[in-house]
Amino acid sequence: MTTMTFAAITDADVASVRKRHPGAFGDPFQRALVVGSWAIMIGYLLYSFHMFEFYKLFQASDRALQMLSRMVVWRDMETWNYGNIYTGIAQTIAMAFLGTFLGTIVALGLGFLAARNTMPVGIIRHGVRRLLDVFRGVDQVVWGLVFVRAVGLGPLAGVLAIFISDMGTLAKLYSEAIENIDRKQVEGVRATGADQARIIRFGYIPQILPVFISLSLYSFESSTRSATILGLVGAGGIGMIIIERFRAGLFDQVAFVVLNVLVVIAIIDWGSGLIRKRFIGERGH
Repeated sequence: MTTMTFAAITDADVASVRKRHPGAFGDPFQRALVVGSWAIMIGYLLYSFHMFEFYKLFQASDRALQMLSRMVVWRDMETWNYGNIYTGIAQTIAMAFLGTFLGTIVALGLGFLAARNTMPVGIIRHGVRRLLDVFRGVDQVVWGLVFVRAVGLGPLAGVLAIFISDMGTLAKLYSEAIENIDRKQVEGVRATGADQARIIRFGYIPQILPVFISLSLYSFESSTRSATILGLVGAGGIGMIIIERFRAGLFDQVAFVVLNVLVVIAIIDWGSGLIRKRFIGERGH
């Protein structure tokens, strides 16, 4: 038995092996495509760093450290307007609750109109779906700006922004849940001679109720966080207090307000978890 050395391998041998086993040597075009893709991605990343002037982050490090230190050291706490702060937090929770509640109720009806198995008329179903695309395709902050312009500064604009945004998202999710229910229960109710309202009540609602509760609670949690952001654009709530304190340079009060908001969100999250566990069980988490 003879052993072939590298020096004895000729180009003809390599070409012969390449022809018999093309996959073992890789595809030059694929390699070039991968290298080119990486080169384009790295080049675009470097261009993005240059375009957004990230170097300013290092130039502003002193100001950032000064601001952070003023957030940590709280001064003159006895002079802070606590009533205003906690009223803003209560207003934010109320905005999130009312907007989510209204959005949930309307979304349930729209979900039936957008589901294939409950709305056989295609033009209505597709019309509702496109309308929902508009509602959920526009960010809540943009809706907030629209309603601030329409109804003026204040929490009403925030409630309407949350209502529109949540309605679009929840109706889409409800319609998918309705389309995935077990048809046997619906057919069983229909076989009793029940009218359409009773079919929905006893055939559909019991099956989508866990999804309805879970999504509604999650939406409320999310809306509580969003309501804080909406306040920054003039839609009332604790966000307006944060931006006022920020503009006044009262960074210690900003930190205090943010910490309170985090505590409130944690409590809502904990309460929502208990409700899910009570009505849905462990699978709701």
